[in-house]
Amino acid sequence: MERRISKKIKLGNTFIGGDSDILVQSMLNIPADDIDGSVAQAKELAAAGCQIIRFAVPNENALALIEPIKNAVDVPLVADIHFDYRLALGAVERGIDKIRINPGNIGDDSRVKAVANACKSAGIPIRIGVNSGSLEKEILAKHGAPTPQAMVESAMYHAKLLEKFDFDDIVISIKSSNVSTMIDAYELAAQACDYPLHLGVTEAGTERMGIIKSSVGIGSLLTRGIGDTIRVSLTGEPVKEVFAGFDILKAVGLKKDCPYLISCPTCGRTKIDLISLANQVEERLKTCKKPIKVAVMGCIVNGPGEAKEADIGIAGGDGNGLIFKKGEILRKVDEKDLLDELMKEIEKL
Repeated sequence: MERRISKKIKLGNTFIGGDSDILVQSMLNIPADDIDGSVAQAKELAAAGCQIIRFAVPNENALALIEPIKNAVDVPLVADIHFDYRLALGAVERGIDKIRINPGNIGDDSRVKAVANACKSAGIPIRIGVNSGSLEKEILAKHGAPTPQAMVESAMYHAKLLEKFDFDDIVISIKSSNVSTMIDAYELAAQACDYPLHLGVTEAGTERMGIIKSSVGIGSLLTRGIGDTIRVSLTGEPVKEVFAGFDILKAVGLKKDCPYLISCPTCGRTKIDLISLANQVEERLKTCKKPIKVAVMGCIVNGPGEAKEADIGIAGGDGNGLIFKKGEILRKVDEKDLLDELMKEIEKL
């Protein structure tokens, strides 16, 4: 798919936008005064592959989080700040990699200029975050509701405040808990500017529905070439946001440094415990970095044919199964050996 051309921005030890990879991020949910707990969670996120870690900085004491987390993980860190421009300046002084703040909410031009100048001198980008609950009164009154047009107008207003002081290392997010509104808003934003876009459905919900809503919203935009970094917002453990984010990228063909698993939904022809087998294959493949397609099919009748594009696969029989490669049968094996035999073939690829 052809990606939208966006500005490429340096972010810590990586880049966001342009031709760089789409980055998966998450946010700490440990209380800001719990430094040890925050460091532990940041390490867990980094181990899961999280590429950007954000955390709230609600007060001056929370600035103390920055140094220990930077020392613990080699992942770009984002300070999430609202209203108090002094916290942004303090985060810059302590070596944060990115600031999340809305310039229109921090006071007069002198404060906006102070933050813009500090970030520019340090080479730190700013993310403008707009959602349906953060719209300015004038913009809300003009549009009558938090419409996609209203949210994009708000985002462009904040961007202009930074551009006024010659700052344009900007990332924009325009989130809504309504999936259709979110999609429309990002499509408008993609036309209105060339800044990198941070995709997400805000307040998406608990794990099951949150992943579904995020997959529809984020996935739809990614297939249209829109999006430079993503966050799956879940009411739950942040590490699950990371796994879901990578799964979305994998599903739309934008993450290829790992196996792609296909498995059939089973039917009355299935004679083996395919559900358990598919789950075991998925677990075994978690650490595999090969860009291969692996198939786990329920029956010999349709398996090799339906999954002939798979690099390697298995198809169940009655107490046994087939190992096949690109639709060609390699051999028949006992059901209890199917998993191990499959993994042996994967090691050869």
